[in-house]
Amino acid sequence: MVTIFLAGNSWSAAERRAEHVFIISFDQGGGEIIRNRPAPEFKKMFAEGAATWQAYTIVPSITLPSHASMLTGVGIQAHQVDWNDYQPERGTVSVPTVFSLAKKQGLATAMFVGKEKFKHLAVSGSVDEFFVGAHAGAIAAEFAQKIGALKPALCFIHFAEIDHTGHRHGIGSPEQNQAVADCDAALTVIREAVNKSGLENASVFILTADHGGHNITNKEGKTVGTHGNSTHADVDIPWVAWGRGVKKNLTISAPVLTYDTAATALWLLGVPIPESFWGRPVISAFE
Repeated sequence: MVTIFLAGNSWSAAERRAEHVFIISFDQGGGEIIRNRPAPEFKKMFAEGAATWQAYTIVPSITLPSHASMLTGVGIQAHQVDWNDYQPERGTVSVPTVFSLAKKQGLATAMFVGKEKFKHLAVSGSVDEFFVGAHAGAIAAEFAQKIGALKPALCFIHFAEIDHTGHRHGIGSPEQNQAVADCDAALTVIREAVNKSGLENASVFILTADHGGHNITNKEGKTVGTHGNSTHADVDIPWVAWGRGVKKNLTISAPVLTYDTAATALWLLGVPIPESFWGRPVISAFE
């Protein structure tokens, strides 16, 4: 385990470097899955910002545990979210999330997601707006409608279609290719809404994923996608920073882990980073 001590470090959270941070996660959007598919908006932001196709998620590389690490800054051993469906009786994650830490500083927060199980990460009182949408287009439309009034300091957006189609039709299938394109179109809507609301110049976008995937043949002889192991196909994820204070046209060479997304978001917003965090801010991406 990596323990972070703030005293004396140049990346302490005293300074607020962005007014708004938007974390956008493409479920099953592993590095090679998006890199080799039609995603012009994503790739434009990748090229313009600071980015890598080879950040790393946790093992097991599955949706709810991976997103728990992304949004709590710690591994599964610490956050203990080891299930992957909505189980209301389990309640919410027991360690602080980026949302609960932001709320302690009086910041507005929001979650727009494609799966109900994210309720496990919405600790009571930590999220001002929580929306579950049927598809990326609906999520982007709801976001566009609410952003002007909400103006969240911290907002998490999740698109589920790449994962749904990958499981049903296989990695690299025409159906998954279309899902990548649909999620990329939703990203464009979000970008335009942030710009229209007047927030873009004060914002940082972080684009990433929870895991990748690989194909298997099921018992019916059909090719389907799966994930969960430690192979590069499953654990390699993209990580992109774009916006205020981000270095331009930078390929990030230092290792980036999914825990680092949480630490980077807090660092940008000037929120103190707990010593218990495993993640570190990706300061090399910023001026």
